[in-house]
Amino acid sequence: MNIRTATADDLPTILHFIRELAEYERLADRVVATEDSLRATLFGNPRFAEVLIGEDHVEGMVEPFGFALFFHNYSTFLARPGVYLEDLYVRPELRGKGYGRALLSRLASIALERNCGRVEWSVLNWNEPAIRFYKNIGALPMDQWTTFRITGGALEKLACYSREARD
Repeated sequence: MNIRTATADDLPTILHFIRELAEYERLADRVVATEDSLRATLFGNPRFAEVLIGEDHVEGMVEPFGFALFFHNYSTFLARPGVYLEDLYVRPELRGKGYGRALLSRLASIALERNCGRVEWSVLNWNEPAIRFYKNIGALPMDQWTTFRITGGALEKLACYSREARD
């Protein structure tokens, strides 16, 4: 098994895994990512996120088994950076074999190498297998927090408020 940093040559694999993850999460209709948009945001300047690719030998061939996509955030309370895990995905037929743990272990190592104070992520409430997995590795749910998101027209409307306030 090998966990490595993705390169631009991995874009087809990354996009494939994103689509498979979206299918599993019942969100396939929301994927608008393309290889070009991923190239610009993952390998452009600036880079907005990083990707780890997990590989293993399958029938004599090196095959990708999953990926982890992450970026840095910041804790004002700790006065240290953190890592936010946006996506963790292991191909369904390979789950339960230690591959997800291997990806998270490498991510934890990166966080410590970079002096990060924490690694955090979100999981869909219905995804009981993932929740069990995360609890088994020692992760704790942050039940006292609610995630908020603003997109589309609401995001544009809020941005207009900022422009109007400057005028």
